[in-house]
Amino acid sequence: MSYISELRKYVGHQAIINIGATIIVANDKNELLLNLRSDTGTWGIIGGGLELGESIEETAARELWEEAGLKAERFELLDVLSGKELFFRYPNGDETYTVIVLYKAVGVSGVPRINDDESSRLEYFSVNALPELENRAEYVINRIKGKII
Repeated sequence: MSYISELRKYVGHQAIINIGATIIVANDKNELLLNLRSDTGTWGIIGGGLELGESIEETAARELWEEAGLKAERFELLDVLSGKELFFRYPNGDETYTVIVLYKAVGVSGVPRINDDESSRLEYFSVNALPELENRAEYVINRIKGKII
């Protein structure tokens, strides 16, 4: 069971601070890999929460594999984001303020495929033709647009 799931047993739905890795994956056309979230029906960026005893780089590698079936040679640190813009309320009522450690995956190998139940689709999109994004993904993409993509 995940750290957040265990924590929720004690705090219920009230807001918590969740630290996680978010990974930008771009193809050779400079399109971004997004996942259609199974919980909200909106598109997000690959990523997830830090587990106990795990480094944030290990979180990035684990989430990239779990959510997209991909591996990276390394992760390039792009930014650390936090604040009220990263508040999120899950459909079940859980509230979180996310601290995002944002990486770009470098030397990506594999073919995108879903390895967990958090996504229903994976697809690459041009930054000029993005689908409806989950609020945190929209915030992240707006912060990096023009800088690395």
